[in-house]
Amino acid sequence: MWRIGTPVVVLLSGALFVVSAQSSQGTDLRPGRYDDLAGLVAAEAERYENLQAEAADLNEEVAELGSQVEDDTVQRAQAEVKQLRDPAGLVERSGPGVQVTLSDAPDEVIEAAPDDKRKNLLVVHQQDIQAVVNALWKGGAEAVTIAGQRVISTTGIKCEGNQVLLQGLPYPQPYVIEGIGEWGALTTAIAEDPYLQVYREQAADPDIAVGWDLELEDELSAPAYDGLLGLSYARPLR
Repeated sequence: MWRIGTPVVVLLSGALFVVSAQSSQGTDLRPGRYDDLAGLVAAEAERYENLQAEAADLNEEVAELGSQVEDDTVQRAQAEVKQLRDPAGLVERSGPGVQVTLSDAPDEVIEAAPDDKRKNLLVVHQQDIQAVVNALWKGGAEAVTIAGQRVISTTGIKCEGNQVLLQGLPYPQPYVIEGIGEWGALTTAIAEDPYLQVYREQAADPDIAVGWDLELEDELSAPAYDGLLGLSYARPLR
């Protein structure tokens, strides 16, 4: 019986090796756990930058090929796209504006915090950054940047450890947020925002002392957004 069973086992094992090789595609099917969060974030950021560069090259190629199509419908669509590039954030903007800097409380204040609940008040969160950005939009900002990166309608802001991920890339504090627009309208929108009123009160409290700084700038620059433009959306069940 073993003379028959042994070849069968060998054949099954070989089949499993082939399936595993095809599934892994040259990678480890059971990779080790990522204990180094900073290393993981850095690796994903590098991967994102490579994909971003590849997408930019492909978009440029598509635009070049599209410009060569001599069809009235296509040319009208291209003219509409060109007109919408500026409001979509795909055109560089510059001008006067407001610069807001958010930062964590000083180290000694954080170290003196009695518990994690208290420490939670001493660091900048994604909702703090989002509140500033929303206030700038409400104040009529023509363009907004975070850490020099252009913010558009699909920009995602997410906390990851002691860093904030912006469009897939990690940025440490302090977080510099700039809005190009009329000083009076921008500062009024920031001053009247209820969320930011609480934040500024906490910034003035020496027991919390989260960082807040607002500067009026004569000339700011917002680069054109050059990241991925693909949209994901849900479809209703039928």
